[in-house]
Amino acid sequence: MGSSETLRGQFLIAGKSLRDPNFFKSVVLVVEHNDQGAIGLVVNHPTPVNIAEALGEHMEVPATEEVIYVGGPVSSTALFILHNSHVLDPDAAKVSQGIFLGSHPNVFEDAVSHHLSGEDSGKTKKLAFRVFCGCAGWGPGQLEEELARADWLIQPASEDDVFFRVPHEMWESLYQNAMRTESLVPHLPGDPDLN
Repeated sequence: MGSSETLRGQFLIAGKSLRDPNFFKSVVLVVEHNDQGAIGLVVNHPTPVNIAEALGEHMEVPATEEVIYVGGPVSSTALFILHNSHVLDPDAAKVSQGIFLGSHPNVFEDAVSHHLSGEDSGKTKKLAFRVFCGCAGWGPGQLEEELARADWLIQPASEDDVFFRVPHEMWESLYQNAMRTESLVPHLPGDPDLN
């Protein structure tokens, strides 16, 4: 698979036939996809655990109502942050337009502080972020096999969906949209791996 075929910045929306309980009605944002495999974050599974409570022992995080999300079953102790400001973290990996991935402790602290202060982080919009524990991972060719089995539907990810949509409503809405889109696109003969 070449770099032009990457799924980075796309949502994987769990199909109704996907039986893995880790991904039941999940929406996964693909943050990396290349010949070595893929990494994603489940963006619609919040926990009841407050960020300040979870991170307070490791870093100075102000009290906030924001919660940790379960990013997936892989590396469950690793923390990731998605945010919408390149100014907040100039070294952040750009996942898609308005969506950046970070993992440095300073970014967690700065994101919560800027969010609570209402600072716009150098842009005209308010800083938005989500913190995840764990991620989803696929080895070489594994995601492609799951896509060929129709385990996942694909939709472009948007900043609004990642940061501002009610998490518990995401799957249903994106699933219905993906099904509508799929029914409008004619199925052409050919090698599905070239799509």
